[in-house]
Amino acid sequence: MGAILRALRAVVLLCGFPLLSLLLLALLAGADVLALTRLAGLAALKIVIVSFLLAVPVVQGVLMLRVPRAERPDGVTVTEADEPRLWALVRELADATGTRAPDEIVLTGEVNAAVGERPRLLGLLPGPRALHLGVPLLTGLSEAQLRSVLAHEYGHFTGGDTRLSALVVRGRVQLAVVIDRFTSRADDKVAAERARQERAAAKRLTRGRRPREVDTRGVGLTYRAMAALYTAYAKLYLRASLSTARAQEYAADLTAARITGRDTTASALRALPALTAAHDFYLARYASLGVPVRLLPPRGEFLGGFARMLAAREENLAELRTALPAAPASPYDSHPPIAERVRRVEQLPSDGAPVAAVVRVVNGLTGEAPATGAALDLLTDPARTLAALEDVILTDDARSFRRAADWQDLLDTAMSAHLTGADTPLRQALAAYTRRPPTLNDLLTLIDDGALWQLAHRLPLSEQAIASKGRAFREFARPVLRTSLRTMVLAEFSARSLLHWEFSWAHPATVRLPGAAARDAASTDAPDNTRDTDARPGPDSEEVFEAALDAALADHPDTAPLRALLPPSPHPAEQAS
Repeated sequence: MGAILRALRAVVLLCGFPLLSLLLLALLAGADVLALTRLAGLAALKIVIVSFLLAVPVVQGVLMLRVPRAERPDGVTVTEADEPRLWALVRELADATGTRAPDEIVLTGEVNAAVGERPRLLGLLPGPRALHLGVPLLTGLSEAQLRSVLAHEYGHFTGGDTRLSALVVRGRVQLAVVIDRFTSRADDKVAAERARQERAAAKRLTRGRRPREVDTRGVGLTYRAMAALYTAYAKLYLRASLSTARAQEYAADLTAARITGRDTTASALRALPALTAAHDFYLARYASLGVPVRLLPPRGEFLGGFARMLAAREENLAELRTALPAAPASPYDSHPPIAERVRRVEQLPSDGAPVAAVVRVVNGLTGEAPATGAALDLLTDPARTLAALEDVILTDDARSFRRAADWQDLLDTAMSAHLTGADTPLRQALAAYTRRPPTLNDLLTLIDDGALWQLAHRLPLSEQAIASKGRAFREFARPVLRTSLRTMVLAEFSARSLLHWEFSWAHPATVRLPGAAARDAASTDAPDNTRDTDARPGPDSEEVFEAALDAALADHPDTAPLRALLPPSPHPAEQAS
């Protein structure tokens, strides 16, 4: 199907939305005419009233049709003077694919590359083009893989896909907005009716009368009916438009394979989901580690640390590139499953142009040379770009956060705040038991007094644990006690600035215990953004620390091993844990 035919189909589908509303209004008006001409009295009046009630949400649906503003991802627009090497590569690939180069390049903070066009005459005439290129993508791809990604995106230009995308997306957005508004208004009517009936029931109760049961059946029915009708049409629209989008992705993959080679294209496709997962992990476990205490990495490192994490975890990335997502295809996915795209590319004969066969003009050099360097090296000053982009993608509030001196400072500050403020179930139960702010010394004294299992009954336990007694109850309660006790011990050290956290890009942070033992101990109660697997203490330290916890939580507890790990309190009164 050519660009003109796809444009016509998109226009027909989009026009079908208001036409559907007009058809409904015509049917309702016809029902009114029949009722007024063939019926008389109350029956005709009832039909007219019902049709009016049904027509109201239909008219509202038509009025809801507004052209949504084009949303552009946050980013930094770079000129050819800013990034000559990147622009040279972009123009080179445009020439190789036989299409017009983009008019602007916008660097974003996403693991993505996308092209867009602002066409005229419903997509039949071309318009200004833009390339949105994620810096995290440049960080994780080689230059050869980036060439394949760009060739894929230019495949959308050559197929005329970008001329239609604005029109098709407009239809998707409009349908989604209208359906959401119908559903929301139905929910609002139900909530208002429920509140009215509850007020009436309360009044009846104050007068000594039996309140009526709240019944909202039938409330907002017309809005829900309209939402169901438009939802059915939306499914038809999405199936038609997105099936075309998936075919366009396959065609663009073939363009990439033709220009940059089968193997390079397959490797780039395999890298994309791996980089997406790695970047999500990086943001959650590293870049946003200090957000709860309003602390950010050093300037430029919010995005800049991603490269170091990738280098340290190359083995994990290799596994991700091998094990592609095998999620089932949905008729509403705009992209085919990545595993299917890779399969199709890898089945191609090895006759695509190899990377070295594409003439390079970067930096004024010509000739055949393999593009094996990191894609980020195409930028004139990567550090400056990362810092500038960081200022754009962070919120106003986030930009006001304090900056850590380095990643070690970020980890120390974040973990200290986490441990000090950790409100564990055991801490809550101890506070209720002692009726004052709990301390670790309070807990150890309570254990020495033999009241531990009495305290355990105050913990949030499963129904099976609550119903158990004796040894069975202790076995159910012990894991909850253990996790909280570990946190309280580490919080005690943190409050005295005696913990040392060891930062690592390759594995989760470990914590070194001070004092007589002077051995490592792992925190299994670290916050989610610092832990992906169990921490890695040495075997001796693990045995010492775990043995001390076991002794304190045994059926016949002994707190001496745990107290031996703790330094003397600097104050007569114990510090709060």
